[in-house]
Amino acid sequence: MPPPELPPLPALTRAEGELIDRYLEAADLLGRINPARPGDTYSGLRAAQALVRKAAELRDALALMHRRGETELHGDTLARALRVLDGERRTARVVLPPDGVG
Repeated sequence: MPPPELPPLPALTRAEGELIDRYLEAADLLGRINPARPGDTYSGLRAAQALVRKAAELRDALALMHRRGETELHGDTLARALRVLDGERRTARVVLPPDGVG
């Protein structure tokens, strides 16, 4: 049985798509750095180094939106896009795990 089909990605401007992509990439890196999660310092260091670049790319995506006159973030639409792109799982690693779970 094939896996269930994902809902379609909502219509986004190119800049909104860049924002979502850069946000999720930064969240992935923050999850790798999370000191409440098991791991080694070297992989955390590498993720922190990459985060600097991703933060600049995230800033640039927001700056582009602003320059284009896209001054409002449409939270409902962007949240749907994040869910379709597995954002709930990807951002869950950024928060503290429940007590006793590492």
